Amino acid sequence: MSKFIILTDSTTDLPEHIAQELKLHVMPLKFNLDGKEYMNYLDNRELDPTEFFEKLKNGAKPTTSQVNPEEYVEKLTPILKSGQDVLILAFSSALSGTFNSARIAAEELRETFKDRKIMLLDTKAASLGEGLIVYLTAKESMDKKLTIEETYEFASKLAPTVAHWFTVDDISHLVRGGRVSKVAGFIATVANIKPILHVSDEGKLISRHKAIGRKRAVKGLFEEMQKTAKPGKQTVFISHANALEDANKLAEMIKEHFDVEFLLINTLGPVIGAHAGHGTLALFFIGQNR
Repeated sequence: MSKFIILTDSTTDLPEHIAQELKLHVMPLKFNLDGKEYMNYLDNRELDPTEFFEKLKNGAKPTTSQVNPEEYVEKLTPILKSGQDVLILAFSSALSGTFNSARIAAEELRETFKDRKIMLLDTKAASLGEGLIVYLTAKESMDKKLTIEETYEFASKLAPTVAHWFTVDDISHLVRGGRVSKVAGFIATVANIKPILHVSDEGKLISRHKAIGRKRAVKGLFEEMQKTAKPGKQTVFISHANALEDANKLAEMIKEHFDVEFLLINTLGPVIGAHAGHGTLALFFIGQNR
């Protein structure tokens, strides 16, 4: 069995210690805030997320950029030279060009490293939804000593079942990113409507329901899990943008109702956070479908 590594990107929003435990290689995306460019490392070494979301709350308008093909080539070349194969589990192609950059780099590198395997999966996932796919895939691969092909197959079957449900506190960031129309954004702000959104089978952000006020929106996320969760033990991930209290409330509701094997709460990363905004709360679990 040839050795291989799993490469993913920082939009998984996984804690650094978990990435290290699972021996993941992580490509950092970039974000620009107040005229300065930062790398989005999982350990948030360049900017603390609390500070980032406070700046958003006070009107900052960050922008983000994908990983380019050259950066993938630079990262992958020494790994392939060392005799290892690579499985890339990438951020949704419907939300970023990062997957396409990985595809271009892989095509180029296959010409040079004809004996090596480079496999790519568009997870069609984001934030800890992508993180949940990567986490469960890496664990399964390590525990069962899977080959790269078996690991790819596991991830490709898992990805369509990872449900993403989230709500935002300030809809202006979704309006600015073109995810919600200006008219809908204005009405939502005036009427204190909190949208409940999810990531579709195609990896796109879709607005599904509306809740009046934050409390109902948080409960709405839990109700979506009640409706669609796969029976049996659950691994649940929750990400938040300076909304730890709401994240803990949601976690308690879930623990009371479901057989939870492992529940992780982590801060939303700045690349996803730039588009979702301060106060975002997101829930990820294994569903009967997305």
